[in-house]
Amino acid sequence: MNGLRGSVEIARLTFLEARMRKMLWAILLLGAAFLILYAIGFHLIYADIREHMSGSAARLLEPTNFFVMAGLYAINFLVVMLAVLTSVDTIAGEIASGTIQTIVTKPLRRWQVVVGKWLGLALMLGVFTVVMCAALLLIVKLIAGYMPNNPVTAIGLIVLEGLVVLTLSILGGTRLSTLTTGVVVFMLYGLAFIAGWIEQIGSVLRSDAAVNVGIVVSLIMPSEAMWKRAAYLMQPPFLRELGFSATPFGAASAPSEAMVVYAVLYTVVALAVAVRWFNRRDL
Repeated sequence: MNGLRGSVEIARLTFLEARMRKMLWAILLLGAAFLILYAIGFHLIYADIREHMSGSAARLLEPTNFFVMAGLYAINFLVVMLAVLTSVDTIAGEIASGTIQTIVTKPLRRWQVVVGKWLGLALMLGVFTVVMCAALLLIVKLIAGYMPNNPVTAIGLIVLEGLVVLTLSILGGTRLSTLTTGVVVFMLYGLAFIAGWIEQIGSVLRSDAAVNVGIVVSLIMPSEAMWKRAAYLMQPPFLRELGFSATPFGAASAPSEAMVVYAVLYTVVALAVAVRWFNRRDL
């Protein structure tokens, strides 16, 4: 079977499996519920802010930007959770149940199975991320007339963060059990989250040692660095200069473009290692 056709077929089957498990419907319903709740909450909060905050429209920018970043950060967290929960069982669970033996048959090769599952889940994750982020930004635009800077680039970085976590989860599933893989990936994400905070606080306090700690951990797990760069790019420059970017949902310092390139290479290498490990796995 042609390599690309085999991978595309596995990707299609991955979509069908998700639909059979009602996973896609649950994702769509919960995503819609989040957007409805956010729209109602943002409308009420923004109306109250406008009523009590007099002066120019510039004064509304800081609180508006804060709530936009809070909403996008919530979506960012949902993307990470979705990346793990949809992929953690896709290989490890089928190996444990023995169903993988019915999939890995000639002329379908093992690498086609891994790449196909990754493609299917990556597409589903990417569509979810783009739709959720675009819908939230549209809600904000309609209510407040505000659009953060560099929205397309920022959404792309959030998608990349999800792909990093997704690939690492698939990698773990080729050698570890479902539970162990989930624990390891969540722990690595937690380390990256804490390291991101250390780096941001170190940046505010001008502590090079703290910043370096965050950078080193980001090399091990570059997920949080993608959100930090997305948040930095979306925030207005004058808010960063005033120090308003140092919030739970913002970024006082931005990971460089080199870190973005590193995250892409990290994903590619992790997927290649997953293919290699699965090829050598005794089923």
